[in-house]
This record gives sequence, structure tokens and C-alpha cells, in this order.
Amino acid sequence: MEIGILALQGDVSEHVVTLKSAIKELGLDADIVEVRRINQLSQVSALLIPGGESTTLAKQLKRFGLFQPIKEMANAGKPIMGTCAGCILLASKLVDQIGPRDVEPLALMDITVNRNAYGRQKESFERPLKIPGFGHSFKGIFIRAPSIVEVGENVEVLASVNNEPVMVRQNNILALTFHPELILDSRVHQYFLKKMIFEKRFLKMI
Repeated sequence: MEIGILALQGDVSEHVVTLKSAIKELGLDADIVEVRRINQLSQVSALLIPGGESTTLAKQLKRFGLFQPIKEMANAGKPIMGTCAGCILLASKLVDQIGPRDVEPLALMDITVNRNAYGRQKESFERPLKIPGFGHSFKGIFIRAPSIVEVGENVEVLASVNNEPVMVRQNNILALTFHPELILDSRVHQYFLKKMIFEKRFLKMI
């Protein structure tokens, strides 16, 4: 199996390292593909969209013809995980657009996101997060983080800070406003691999 990481811009190398750790911890047979072109996207069974600059990422998706294929991938039921800017791109609605086409999100989750909720880099922060099945808390690192200001009825909230969702799931789509790749803890990536990819494949077989 091949797991894709969108490699147009952002925290790609950090996610590669953490994903490799998660694959090793789970003892899985999986390879990582850095996705930059449509033919690479077609190879993968799941996709991770990293943090970065949402405006740039949105433009690059259109430039390289990946926007519609990613939507089709999601609609086909393949798991997709987005962190920080990736979360912004997964949203159905953005509340702080400068113009109507400033960032066109993929609209794969029934969530509304405020892109610049936590301001500048100096306003970054850390919080311990309680995530179901994790045993002990996970250190969430929030850097120029967006906020999820509204979730639809089919969206499951997996973690919150001050009653605000920071990790949500809707069927095969997982979104986080924090950066799980910046610490030596691969449990979020393990969740993505095990719960969203391999358990789904197993259920299809029985």
C-alpha cells in the first residue's frame, strides 16, 4: 500500500518522518509517496495534506490539476487527513475570505473554518489534548492555527480546546488545526493509518 503526502508546499518532510515512524510502530507494509502530479495521486490509497500557506496551496492545487482529482478521491471513500492549512482546504466554508476566490476550499467536510483565528507566529501555543483511545494526552502544537467555528451533525469531534474543536472526523476525512508532525509522537498518524485506512480495508474484506 502507498500513502500519499501532498508535497506542493508546507511541512512535508516533517510528516514523512512521523508517518514513517507510525508505519514502523504499527508494523505495517506501506510506502510513502510525495504527491506533486496527478499520476502520483492515482497511485495512493490515502492522502495527507500538510500545514503550510493555505492561499499558496489552493493555487498550487489548481495549477497542477490536483483540485478535482482530490475531490474525486475523497468521494470514492479514500481517507484524507489535513493539518492546519490542510484543515482549511478540507472545509466547506471559510469565514475570513478577503475575496470570493481568495482560497477555494475542497469542501470535503461539513465544517466552517476561520483561517487566521490565532493571529501571528508569536501567538502560537501548546495544549495537552485528550483524544479517544490515546491513553495519555497528546501535545497539540498550534502555529498560526485556524479555528473550527462550526461543525455539521455528521462530524465527529475527537479533541477540543476550550470547547472549540481542534480534531474532527467525517467518514473518511480527518482534519486537525494543530501540527502533530512537530513532536516525537506518531499517535495521530497511527490513528490515520490504523483506524481510517487499514480497518476500513479489513471491513471491506469480511
